[in-house]
Amino acid sequence: MMIIERLDGTMIDTEQYGIKLLTHSISSPTVRVVTEEIDGRDGYVEVDTTYDGRKIRASFFMHAVDRQDFPLLRNEVFRIFSTKELFYFHEPNQKRRWLVRSNGFEIEKYPPRIGTFEIEFSSPSSYAESIGTTLDPFTFDAELWQIGQGLIESDDLKYVHNTANFSIYNAGDIDIDPRVLPLKIEFTGASTNLTITNQTTGDTWQYTGTTVDGDTITLDGVRSLKNGSSIFGQTNRKLITLKSGWNDFTITGATGAFTISFDFRFYYL
Repeated sequence: MMIIERLDGTMIDTEQYGIKLLTHSISSPTVRVVTEEIDGRDGYVEVDTTYDGRKIRASFFMHAVDRQDFPLLRNEVFRIFSTKELFYFHEPNQKRRWLVRSNGFEIEKYPPRIGTFEIEFSSPSSYAESIGTTLDPFTFDAELWQIGQGLIESDDLKYVHNTANFSIYNAGDIDIDPRVLPLKIEFTGASTNLTITNQTTGDTWQYTGTTVDGDTITLDGVRSLKNGSSIFGQTNRKLITLKSGWNDFTITGATGAFTISFDFRFYYL
């Protein structure tokens, strides 16, 4: 099965159109190094190292109903793959997806109704991401997860807590920095000078105001919101990041019962 996902969440199963994925390959991560030369010193100094985008090459087989249907199927291929908008390529049998754009391609026709084509997809991201998020059920019945995604026993994978000390597990290869990758943290309950600390990273976020029962504090990327309105100016202007693996958290300032949730995806090389 080959799934294309639009940015609005629309899913397209290409096999329903008579388009079958034959093979695909994914390029390895490519390191991009920023260097600096120093007068009088041999060689150079590495200033920064990042990953470049990725390439996915895929070959497809298309099978029209009859000779007259072939150009209609060809047009459907163009509509699916040759969009101006980025879309997600669901990697078969991996339960993860890549944000991609297709480069130009040609369809080779074998009369009367068979065709083949190859596409090179370019991903601006260095990483694949899990199809599911941490607030989805961690069961195989959910069809969002599989072996090889870094997951552990599902009883330990909890992303909604109501105690002052708890741990959050990032099963991906990549640290989550909300300036780069989506991360939403929601606190609901009464508090004064609410403080959220990731003891593992040393990150601390603090709000100098108060909340009452039913109020919700949301850390959504770089934004800090109270019931949907910005409170950034009343915070210490810091962010919470997540290391790959376990992250130990402490909540202070809560003055009653509360819940806190962490919603994010896992990212893989």
